[in-house]
Amino acid sequence: MTAIEQKQPAERVRKIIHVDMDAFYASVEQRDDPDLRGRPVAVGGGEARGVVAAASYEARTFGVHSAMASVTARRKCPELIFVKPRFDVYKAISRQIREIFAEYTDLVEPLSLDEAYLDVSENLKGMELASEIAEQIRGKIRIATGLTASAGVSYNKFLAKMASDQRKPDGLFVISPKNGPAFVEELPVSKFHGVGPATAQKMRRLGIETGADLKEKPLALLQQHFGKSGPYFYGIARGIDTRQVRPHRVRKSVGAEDTFSSDIHQLGEALDKVAPLIGKVWGSCRSGGFCARTVTVKIKYADFRQVTRSRSLPAPIASAEEMAAICQTILAQEFPVEKGVRLLGVTLSSLAADGATGTGQFRLDL
Repeated sequence: MTAIEQKQPAERVRKIIHVDMDAFYASVEQRDDPDLRGRPVAVGGGEARGVVAAASYEARTFGVHSAMASVTARRKCPELIFVKPRFDVYKAISRQIREIFAEYTDLVEPLSLDEAYLDVSENLKGMELASEIAEQIRGKIRIATGLTASAGVSYNKFLAKMASDQRKPDGLFVISPKNGPAFVEELPVSKFHGVGPATAQKMRRLGIETGADLKEKPLALLQQHFGKSGPYFYGIARGIDTRQVRPHRVRKSVGAEDTFSSDIHQLGEALDKVAPLIGKVWGSCRSGGFCARTVTVKIKYADFRQVTRSRSLPAPIASAEEMAAICQTILAQEFPVEKGVRLLGVTLSSLAADGATGTGQFRLDL
């Protein structure tokens, strides 16, 4: 038995709920504007270099999704309606939702404005079934906000997160301790929370397509290829996740990166590749209710040499467009390149609560 398996507490099964609002930003806009209901809606910039921050379910049927370039989204769905985001409204609704969570437990770990983990093992209502708590919460959210939420219930955070995706939208799914390992074995690793496209591709090269494939790999091999993430992957392949629900977390930065199937050599290509990363990072920053002063661009070349370039402003970055302009300035100084570029990443740091004027690290509900 490995140390990971020994860490899993056998005497006490935790009860974890993951609540995820359904197409939150877009659903708020459809709720507040009847003309948008039943129509494909994208929240975000509709300009040439804009990025989709959120898409309604009607838009998703056309393949439109968050972090997609606006021009691509319009090409996929010519009837797509772009709406400017109203973060003050989203934050106010998020506060309503968190007040509902607080009726049941003090152990709430918000991930963004529209999703959170709740540990209801010892809940304030004295209720035995986490599934009943999840149903009550979903019902209260609908009454208070007019919006729907999906929920996943399980004995750890990883499986609760996976469960909440199973019955979207407006659904509830439970993964019991008895069924957890089998559920993971059947799941494609590309659908694992925490496994991005680059990691999934790397796993495929190792012959890992499903949770069952991942379970067959020894810990040493996973550590060799995935470093610090190796033990985590080894655990979740067995339905084990010992992470606690943490009500407060200090967030230092928000970032995203992408590894390309073929190397890029031109500045224009780099700007096209970095645009969805900017949209994803900026959306996470705004949805979490905080701002940033520093932009960092990571460049990994074909020979695996890696450089990072940063720019800091005296005041918080005002918009995704300003962030994109900073990234463009940084990249323009690196191109043309002698060797191709295989990876680009973008990170926001020097974080502060939205509206704060101080600097340094802040305690954030993320």
